[in-house]
Amino acid sequence: MSAIADIVFPLRLSVQVALAATVGCAVIGVPIAYVLGTREFRGKALADVLVTLPLVMPPVVTGYYLLLLVGRRGVLGALTKTVTGTAVGMAFTWEAAALASLAISLPLAVSTARSAIAAVDPAHADAARTLGRGELQTAIFVVLPLAARGIIAGLALAFARAMGEFGATMMVAGNIPGRTNTMAVQVFNAVLYGDWQQATVLVAVLTVTSAGLLLLASRLTRAVAR
Repeated sequence: MSAIADIVFPLRLSVQVALAATVGCAVIGVPIAYVLGTREFRGKALADVLVTLPLVMPPVVTGYYLLLLVGRRGVLGALTKTVTGTAVGMAFTWEAAALASLAISLPLAVSTARSAIAAVDPAHADAARTLGRGELQTAIFVVLPLAARGIIAGLALAFARAMGEFGATMMVAGNIPGRTNTMAVQVFNAVLYGDWQQATVLVAVLTVTSAGLLLLASRLTRAVAR
């Protein structure tokens, strides 16, 4: 690839991966945050641990687990081989990079959204139920709108984390130029081959993006606290 393409492609891929991971955080993480923020149940402590685990484990460990899940020799490969006779894996694709980013960024989205949801006055939900709203309607039309700022803050943090994901991405998606070299991976490549100018540009973009999203999340969470 040309020097410009070495920067443009990783940037476009990272945005694509981060957007996919953030959508996944919204679809999967918000319901998890709602349950953890509004319910007491047996095994809640274990659920907390499982949700938070990718945040404290080395990303390569998370990537290894994902590889066991979506690789040709993993669960997905075994399943497709049983059904079709040919093992099909998702590893070493941009979708695998998105899955890695989702796994790593999900705890941030859940923890922030959970705090916002738990901060909603239960009286609002009780009033909705008194008026005949079901649990799903109460969640969608009452609790989640009141916690919207915190949820958006969590998704902004998840997007920022997904943009910079490296370890799990390398494990499950690899380092394939023009296919899976996200910005973080390309920074590694640039430093490895001594292209400090390219590395500096990519690092600057990641730094500015992350700082901007952190500022947005901070403002949103302060608004929730008020």
